[in-house]
Amino acid sequence: MSSSDNEVFSLLRRRMVSSQLRGRGIRDERVLAAMERAPRHEFTGEQDRDQAYQDHPLPIGEGQTISQPYIVALMLELLEVSPDAKVLEVGTGSGYVAALLAELAAEVISIERHGALAERAGELLRRLGYRNVTVIVGDGSLGYQPAAPYQAILVSAAAAEVPKTLLAQLAEGGRMVIPVGGPEVQQLQVIHRENGQIHTILREACRFVPLISDQTLR
Repeated sequence: MSSSDNEVFSLLRRRMVSSQLRGRGIRDERVLAAMERAPRHEFTGEQDRDQAYQDHPLPIGEGQTISQPYIVALMLELLEVSPDAKVLEVGTGSGYVAALLAELAAEVISIERHGALAERAGELLRRLGYRNVTVIVGDGSLGYQPAAPYQAILVSAAAAEVPKTLLAQLAEGGRMVIPVGGPEVQQLQVIHRENGQIHTILREACRFVPLISDQTLR
């Protein structure tokens, strides 16, 4: 890619942050800075690069998508990731959100059930220099117990209900952001563990691909 191409994409990222994110109420400066740095066009298909910074999802193969920039920024803002946090991401997909989490946190564990997507995302993240991300092939609804607990959990697929296994892996004081609902109606939920109790806040309506558990496929 030429230096002129990089300059164009950099300009498009700045415009995306200004109009789509700041312009719609995203205020977390760390999230905004991360989204201005992370090259979203690298995580899209070659045929979709000209749309990489537009405010809509894009297909990435295996029936999955890369979410629209605004909903990604909103989820990251709601997650309130601290720089020393260990984060679990459920649904690696293209690897774009994992890259953003890597900009915000100390360590990121990302789980993807599609082996081809996980391999592609892992290779791309390494090539782009994100060394604090580990991509694992597995059933995201089960989380990843060996590295638990997590100060933050971000679920990039819609669950019919919040998986109990993920709740069990959320650290005291930790937060989880997850879309919950059926194929047609979903709502973001922000879950906070405080003094051993689970508190839930309902947020915006949203639309994600479903969270599929390997247990239901047997």
